[in-house]
Amino acid sequence: WIHGDGEALPFDDNSYDSATIAFGIRNYEHLEKGIAEMLRILTPQGKVYILEFSKPSGGLFKQLFRFYFKYILPGIGRLISRDPSAYTYLPESVDAFPDGEDFLSIMRSVGFTEATARPLTFGVATLYIGQKPA
Repeated sequence: WIHGDGEALPFDDNSYDSATIAFGIRNYEHLEKGIAEMLRILTPQGKVYILEFSKPSGGLFKQLFRFYFKYILPGIGRLISRDPSAYTYLPESVDAFPDGEDFLSIMRSVGFTEATARPLTFGVATLYIGQKPA
């Protein structure tokens, strides 16, 4: 294991065929910088896989999920951890995160090609895939 900063990865350029992060990219202080770092360490045609929470867009499920995520989940977090602020950060950070096409635009702006988004679990999470140009 290597402890490091996601916005300044301790690896050489063009070192890895793939890079991945799950449920952490929304916590980067400088999102573009972190994504650019993943691009930098990838070999030409290497791929990045980013799994992150997103906001469901479908009618009734969207409403039910928002209620659960904003009111029920923080309550469960408070009960389990006995911390009044437990799990309130999660819905706030997901709401603030540029998901869907907005996130794909950021990936493309730093240089990823063939950037795609694959919604999972009715849009609760999304798998973003990007490829470094040849």
